[in-house]
Amino acid sequence: MEALVCRKLGDPTAPPDSSETTALTISTSHTIPVLTFPTSIRVRIKSTSLNYANYLQVLGKYQEKFVLPFVPGSDYSGVVDSVGPGVTRFKVGDRVCSFAGVGSFAQYIVADEKDLYGVPDGCDLVSAGALPVAYGTSHVALTHRANLKPGQVLLVLGAAGGVGLAAVQIGKVCGAIVIAVARGTEKVEFLKSMGVDHVVDLSKGGVIESVKAFLKTKKLKGVDVLYDPVGGKLTKESMKLLNWGAQILVIGFASGEVPLIPANIALVKNWTIHGLYWGSYKVNNPTVLEDSLKELLIWLARGLITIYISHSYKLQEANLAFLDIRDRKVIGKVMITFDDPKTISSSKL
Repeated sequence: MEALVCRKLGDPTAPPDSSETTALTISTSHTIPVLTFPTSIRVRIKSTSLNYANYLQVLGKYQEKFVLPFVPGSDYSGVVDSVGPGVTRFKVGDRVCSFAGVGSFAQYIVADEKDLYGVPDGCDLVSAGALPVAYGTSHVALTHRANLKPGQVLLVLGAAGGVGLAAVQIGKVCGAIVIAVARGTEKVEFLKSMGVDHVVDLSKGGVIESVKAFLKTKKLKGVDVLYDPVGGKLTKESMKLLNWGAQILVIGFASGEVPLIPANIALVKNWTIHGLYWGSYKVNNPTVLEDSLKELLIWLARGLITIYISHSYKLQEANLAFLDIRDRKVIGKVMITFDDPKTISSSKL
């Protein structure tokens, strides 16, 4: 089978096999994985998502390290290709989605049936492949950790990215007043089209003045929940907008700078700080992930959330997808597809 292999740690934006020293290589004879347990299922992957974490994995800067060589990739969708004798929930031809620590940048992957989710009617496979990590992260953060309530003010940093756009939509489903922070006219206009209550354009000014002006017009005191996948200076500024009793969701550090949250201020203002490493729930509390993804798939089928795909690339073009992520050109999600995206989206398979 075809697979994108990380043979050494390095820059994933360099074209695969462009030199003997590139981090990524395209293998056309990678071994197709076999069923290892009675409940194993092999999935022919149709669509797999690129996340910022995958970029860090290849660079060797992710919190988890993988033995070289490895096939990167996490969330994916596809069609059941083969099932073990103990499988009861799925059959060959069923449409499914899931996530893995690594391995989805390939034509096939093997998973246990308990880790797979059926893709319901009304959901296309590209959208389902983009769902688990980005939307799962935001859903667990906002509904499980912060317990976001109707009427609360939610401030989303990095709002045009994968997890950010997911947080914006989930915030609206929960009935929150959503303030989105992004940079540039294209991203700002897109967020406005999503029904966001207020958008801050960082290319035209700071977050504090813009948000305070909006809060004043709405006669609101401040921000109740801060969703932060960015870190750095923007976190420090955003903390000046938080209400007494506010909640801070630490999602990531796309800025490259880990912010310092002063414990004395958190004490005085009774803030709650939630660190969220979504993937660790699979080991420590898998029921939360299962319930979250099931609800998200229902929301997707009902049209309560929509998944915007910024670009789709072939496996051989993976470096272009990593470039989009590095240069922050992505609005929503960027995908690798193994068939034509239009065919995947419309096919009932």
